[in-house]
Amino acid sequence: MKIAISATGDTLEAYIDQRFGRCKYFIIANPQTLEYESLDNSEIAGNGGAGIKAAQLVCEQGVEAVITGSCGPNASEVLNAAGIKIITNTDGQIKTVLQNFQKGTGECTPTSEI
Repeated sequence: MKIAISATGDTLEAYIDQRFGRCKYFIIANPQTLEYESLDNSEIAGNGGAGIKAAQLVCEQGVEAVITGSCGPNASEVLNAAGIKIITNTDGQIKTVLQNFQKGTGECTPTSEI
């Protein structure tokens, strides 16, 4: 299973970025193995449509879920159309969030899902 996480940095020591469309990086990770890659979000400085373009980028990675702080309606529409689960209102260090996601406990327990 691959998961995309909006991140403040390009390693598992980074924290969840609260903005999906304008996060600096996406961490694409397997929560079971903690293998990951980071993607620069080139849309961070875009004038408009950042959420849609970021969602399209994430969709191209073949992920099954997105973990972020918040996700706008346009990005949510793209992700939902692709069948990608969106988990919002999360925070914390990426590595801890992935471990808790795998266990189904802790910081990654969403307070809402879109």
